[in-house]
Amino acid sequence: MPDLVIEVIIDILLRLPVKPLLRFRCVSKQFCALIDSQDFIRLHLKLSIETKNNLGLILRNSSFFSVDFDSLDTAVELDHPFQSTGRHRTEIFGSCHGLICLSYCLSNDREDLAIYPSTRRFQKFSFRNVGFNFMGCSAYFATSGFGYDSVTDDYKVVRSLEFLSPRKIGSLVKVYNMKSNSWREVKGFPYSHRKERRCGVFVGDALHWVVSLNPSDTANANLEAAFDLTAEDYLLASEHANLVAAFDLTAEDYQLVLQPEFSDKNFHINIVELGECLCILCNYREVRVDVWVMKDYGYKESWSKQFCVVQPEVIRSLEFLIPLGEWLGSPIG
Repeated sequence: MPDLVIEVIIDILLRLPVKPLLRFRCVSKQFCALIDSQDFIRLHLKLSIETKNNLGLILRNSSFFSVDFDSLDTAVELDHPFQSTGRHRTEIFGSCHGLICLSYCLSNDREDLAIYPSTRRFQKFSFRNVGFNFMGCSAYFATSGFGYDSVTDDYKVVRSLEFLSPRKIGSLVKVYNMKSNSWREVKGFPYSHRKERRCGVFVGDALHWVVSLNPSDTANANLEAAFDLTAEDYLLASEHANLVAAFDLTAEDYQLVLQPEFSDKNFHINIVELGECLCILCNYREVRVDVWVMKDYGYKESWSKQFCVVQPEVIRSLEFLIPLGEWLGSPIG
């Protein structure tokens, strides 16, 4: 086949959604080899990100469903690796570049995970609390994240276990590398996670969580803190609690993200990804939600208040408000 014809075919295939591409793998061995090649996959992903095409939403009820983001008309049930084992014990750790990381909890010290792409060819692996002794701990909390390391061209899963003992707060953090199919222990998390089951938000080669300063840290010994026996969590003043921590997937190190100068800090904070940017949701309960976006990652001056959602009388709470994207210049959520 002439080179010009091949270039035209590649250009056409790059503009197609994943589902028809999978069908076209059956056309010939040449088509199959082309569509399965890493170069084609990278180009298809790059074009999809640039044009904001091939976007989808994953919805959960008793099962997982995929919905086309542009049409939002038909929900298709996902045929995922844990579908037959126990739907109610399956959770989504995160998604990145068309890959979904799923978790299925088997017991207190083991869970199976799978990185599940649109092509349905998944990579399955397990997490065990190896080397971590829960004896003597009053409670422990687990959080997670899934993202991409652009330097090593590798996808990583981060699993953090935070435990409370009578004398201190400690943590165990492990990182899974998709390329080597192996876990490694890294430096412990230096902050205290908020006790909500929220996965890390992937932006700028880093995973992000809302955290507070660790009151058991000797460097913060002068902080005033109380321990809530019901929530089993430490309560700090807002300036020490509404913090955003980033875990750099390349350097595998932690740092706090500089936030905008809020005029009123009496809000509940959440973070999401919006248009490939880090987004802070300031929830002034039963009043409004302010949405801030960091346009240039890592620069405090690039924070911009995009819009405000006022609490309507017909809706009880905006606690679970999540902006999904922008449509013709206006945000949708």
